Amino acid sequence: MFFYEVDNEIQLKLITQNDAEEIFAFIDRSRDYLREWLGWVDNTKTVEDTRDFAAMNLSKFAKREGLDTAIFYKGQFVGKVSINTINWSLKKCEIGYFLDEEFQGEGIMTRAVKGIIDIAFNEYKLGKVEIHAAVNNTKSRHIAERLGFMHEGTIRQAEWLYNHYVDHAVYGLLKDEWVGEYK
Repeated sequence: MFFYEVDNEIQLKLITQNDAEEIFAFIDRSRDYLREWLGWVDNTKTVEDTRDFAAMNLSKFAKREGLDTAIFYKGQFVGKVSINTINWSLKKCEIGYFLDEEFQGEGIMTRAVKGIIDIAFNEYKLGKVEIHAAVNNTKSRHIAERLGFMHEGTIRQAEWLYNHYVDHAVYGLLKDEWVGEYK
């Protein structure tokens, strides 16, 4: 299985069906918080839904179409960072992430995203990483900006989020621009 050590506190581990109970418990207790920016929360009603999602992502990983990892901070599950899609013909990917509200402000997500960028550029040999974040999701946007991504534009009504549309800010980082550090 896939395992990546970001630093001495943070590890990224491929999500498997064995992680379903722990991840579902997190989702279940964090529903209100996660619903603000994640449209799939209401479709995750049971541990079995989480197992099915893990199985789908394992299949994507086996086909080299994506990489869904759990973030462990000091041995505790605190969130997710993923290569959601890979376009091999364009040599680019889109990443996404979320972090437990209790662990924000510690630099965990910035370091975890830095790890997934390293994987995209150095292991998958991609040329571009994109982040799409809701325009008003300032925390996610700050991660992209801190890591040197360029704001490339805004997609209007990019996502239907429960009862309204949200616009997405699109950020891009080219391999040639990546210095492996953040601001």
